Amino acid sequence: MKDKTQARNTIEAALFSAEEPLSVRDLQSMFPGSCAPAPDDIRAMLDELTSDYADRGIELVRVANGFRFQTRQSYAQALRKLRESRPPRYSKALLETLAIIAYRQPVTRGDIEEVRGVGVSTDIMRVLLDRDWVRQVGSREVPGRPALYSTTAEFLEYFNLESVKELPDLVEQRDISEIARELNIILPEPVTPADDDDEVEDSNRPDGHQDPEDQDPELSSDTNDTAEPEGTVRAAVDGGG
Repeated sequence: MKDKTQARNTIEAALFSAEEPLSVRDLQSMFPGSCAPAPDDIRAMLDELTSDYADRGIELVRVANGFRFQTRQSYAQALRKLRESRPPRYSKALLETLAIIAYRQPVTRGDIEEVRGVGVSTDIMRVLLDRDWVRQVGSREVPGRPALYSTTAEFLEYFNLESVKELPDLVEQRDISEIARELNIILPEPVTPADDDDEVEDSNRPDGHQDPEDQDPELSSDTNDTAEPEGTVRAAVDGGG
């Protein structure tokens, strides 16, 4: 029993100190040789830790790359008062582009433009790629061989998802603002055309953590279509058009 308690405490300490999610294999590698708990034992300890933190301000969650501790979303508003940063905000153009990729992947840039009805900003694609939320997974076998894009494990981790199956159901939630609320994303307030160029995408995490980057200044150039009709996400479900 003492050895099990020590192993569980070691796992707890490792998860607290880790900068990235840790997998079962990562946790097992901390223990020497024959002393290493079996994967099933580690999973049982993780379940115990999840229960231990059930009524705490911190929770143990499983994301695509493993397990991590994080502050509960319900306390995010209070925690923001401790720092000067704003809540995360993303333009509708970026969210619509990301949503189309997530729900219809793999897709080409042309597919995205067909659904949205407007061109896809190079800045938006660059930011999605630079943040590792999206990656190129090949090319479509048609003239010109356009690149195909899919979401990544980093995308799932950022939005607290274990898999794309956990994305909000678009059959019931076709409005991009409803999907944003489900993922704890704050959309920018409506802006006048004169203010469009001032909109900036924040890089704070939706779970109460702050991303190392403060801003992505290159995003400020793609805000001219932030007031587009919200039916674009519905088109992602209904097949475009």
